[in-house]
Amino acid sequence: MTLPCWQPHPVIYQINTAVWLNTLSRRYHRPITLYNIPEEVFHELAGYHIDAVWLMGVWHRGEKCRASALNYLHEYRGALPDVTPDDVIGSAYAIGDYRVADNLGGREGMAVFRRQLGTLGIKLITDFVPNHVGKDHRWLQEHPEYFVLGTPELLEADTTNFFANTLADGSQNVVAHGRDPYFPGWIDTAQLNAFSPEYRQAAIETLRDIAQQCDGVRCDMAMLMLDDIFLQTWGWRGVEPLPQDFWSTVIGGVRAHYPDFLFIAETYWGLEYALQLEGFDYTYDKTCYDRLLEGNADSLYAHLSAHPDFLRRNIRFIENHDEPRAASAFGIERSRPAAVLIATTPGALLLHDGQFVGRRVKLPVQIQREPIEPEHDALKRFYLRLLEERQHDIYRYGEWTLFRRQSAGAGYHGHQNLIAYGWHLADEYRLIVINLSGMWSQARIDLSPWDGLLNDYNVRAYNVMTQSYAEHSPEEWFNNGLYVELDPYHVKVYKLHLEPKRMRQHASETF
Repeated sequence: MTLPCWQPHPVIYQINTAVWLNTLSRRYHRPITLYNIPEEVFHELAGYHIDAVWLMGVWHRGEKCRASALNYLHEYRGALPDVTPDDVIGSAYAIGDYRVADNLGGREGMAVFRRQLGTLGIKLITDFVPNHVGKDHRWLQEHPEYFVLGTPELLEADTTNFFANTLADGSQNVVAHGRDPYFPGWIDTAQLNAFSPEYRQAAIETLRDIAQQCDGVRCDMAMLMLDDIFLQTWGWRGVEPLPQDFWSTVIGGVRAHYPDFLFIAETYWGLEYALQLEGFDYTYDKTCYDRLLEGNADSLYAHLSAHPDFLRRNIRFIENHDEPRAASAFGIERSRPAAVLIATTPGALLLHDGQFVGRRVKLPVQIQREPIEPEHDALKRFYLRLLEERQHDIYRYGEWTLFRRQSAGAGYHGHQNLIAYGWHLADEYRLIVINLSGMWSQARIDLSPWDGLLNDYNVRAYNVMTQSYAEHSPEEWFNNGLYVELDPYHVKVYKLHLEPKRMRQHASETF
């Protein structure tokens, strides 16, 4: 089933595929793959009001990948104290082949899964790893021209970053391990050459095949394939840039056949805009994550002051498989205002399986079983209410405004702890105020950008998170700025109910 093109600002739900299916198998006391997921599980996903599921780690992992991971069995005990060799399947990002792993259901199983999601209006995303493949990948035997190569002398001097490889004809060469410029190589991987025309064509063909099976990809460490970064890492090996950049070539080659295929870039180092220019629909907003974690509202306010078009091309999160669990990094209380902010600012929203119930254990991507953890029911209710609110069209098609927050009076500085912004679509309005601090804080919110929109109305504010009304006099909204006060780590998500002033005046004259 092919769904219509993507809506703006999608909500994407990340699932660690092998772990998720293992947990479902234990819950239902029978083997569960992508082929036979119970119907009630799909209805649970639909209840989250999500636009897409990202199946992380769905591709085949080879025996060399698993053997490498087994060397670190002792390190996995921090996440899974009773881990056994059977739990170890190798890194999800040392891909042995871009085919759905047989034990997960194979290509047919993922097709069944996609069709069932499609009946609920949910799209499917998988991974693409442009920078490297696992040491099991057939390209290593068949296509040495795809890789960054070394020499016997380099292998002898630096086994951390190079390894000996046997080609299909039985001869040997030396291949670099995949890496970024700041850390040693990943020993279960082989480094692909961003400047190889042959590899670029293979990447296009691989992605076209993936596009037959799903609706988009999250591209791992996408910034590593930018010309400047690749030269910084591998220029000393004599690699030379091509006339056109890697991503514009590859994305263009895929979109020529699949124009609605979605590209998400995992990126760091302030390179979001560079990748957006290369054709990515969304780029990771790691800056937002870091500033939320710091709890510095002023720096976050500055970040959100960027052009709305840039903000709309970012995807925000407070946890994923690379970051600590939000319940651990932020704590339950602090995670709530952070979740509201990422869900109600322009751009895509990334959520992580287990986030809603407060899981605290960050799992290594090399294992397929998660520990049993207590579930936080109140947190799940919070997320369900937030996502119900997030589904409204105002967050997809509305006009977003960041409001200035001002001191509530002489000597008051609590406004520096707050973030305030609003959405407007036709006769719908939202006003959102978030306290990122552990202090009771108050401020006056400058709503003058809405002055001409609301002048003729009396306003009642309904907090959709607490399901309660806040009464303000009409004069409060614009004369001196709307006065608000918030308890530590609290939020106000106001849905504004408008009543023409003349109606109220007429009613008072009547009675």
